[in-house]
Amino acid sequence: MKPESDTRRRIIDSAADLFHARSYGEVGVAAICAHAGVTKGSFFHFFPSKRDLALAVMDRYREQFSEEIFARALDPRLPPLERLDRFVEVLHAFQKSRAETAGHMPGCPFGNLAMEQGTQDEILRRKVDGILRALAGHFETLVAEAVERGDIEADVDPAATAEAMMGYLEGIQLLAKARNDPEMLRRLGPVVKTIRVLKSG
Repeated sequence: MKPESDTRRRIIDSAADLFHARSYGEVGVAAICAHAGVTKGSFFHFFPSKRDLALAVMDRYREQFSEEIFARALDPRLPPLERLDRFVEVLHAFQKSRAETAGHMPGCPFGNLAMEQGTQDEILRRKVDGILRALAGHFETLVAEAVERGDIEADVDPAATAEAMMGYLEGIQLLAKARNDPEMLRRLGPVVKTIRVLKSG
């Protein structure tokens, strides 16, 4: 990796760690630079603003979730509903590990930014919305397969059910963060596979 690319990556990774452990608003450029071991000049060479960095961080989170959670959990060799159980297990392990590192339950990085900046910054809101929609696509594929197999009712709307599943999982992570209890994911998460939204009409 070229040194310049390595510096950019360190800035992104440092910001990702700090935003998730604390918050976007609380973490300033100076703290990010100190964590990454770079100067402010290097920071602004790669990112004209903190918002530009946040957009790159969201892509990093998406990459991380795809590699560490979705790829590990949604094994196509497993039946669809078993994949949902596996997803909850992997998500719980991920959040529990992060809670142990940070000293508190950090919650979903996408949900955190949406709650914090959704009414403050339209560009960041749209970025998070796009990522959450893309992630929900994994669930839509899973639900459609379950319908085809006859595992769930044929009159279920896969797209709407996927959004409802995503909303439920985001809500559990919010409650777990509020109570500082990642075990809520393990206790309540399995309910996600019972969610159904029927086709209208």
